[in-house]
Amino acid sequence: MTRSDEEAVVEIYRAENRAMVERDQATLERILAETMTLTHMTGYVQPRQEWIAQIMDGKMKYYSSTEERVFDVVVEGDQVGQNRVKASVWGGGVSTWPLQMRVNLKRQAGRWQIVSQVASTY
Repeated sequence: MTRSDEEAVVEIYRAENRAMVERDQATLERILAETMTLTHMTGYVQPRQEWIAQIMDGKMKYYSSTEERVFDVVVEGDQVGQNRVKASVWGGGVSTWPLQMRVNLKRQAGRWQIVSQVASTY
């Protein structure tokens, strides 16, 4: 991985966190592969379009995401990011979680995209 590749995939991770909070559908659709899935802490594997729709309609409301650390950045593999995420999920109250995301990115059609994500706490 070149330094520019490493910087690009970290920026994709950061762009996703900003887009979640800002409800920026266009950015999410651009950086998430059409087949992307998000595995929640509950074990639920959520398809890309369902997750984006729930962000847009407020079922998954992200108030903030404060990056603490990004590590294990590799070419066409996982990177791990840790953020303090303040959110209201599926009708629950507002909480802040120490959320760790294992994010798998691949270069597709000449650009980096997120192809899968697995959430846990740290």
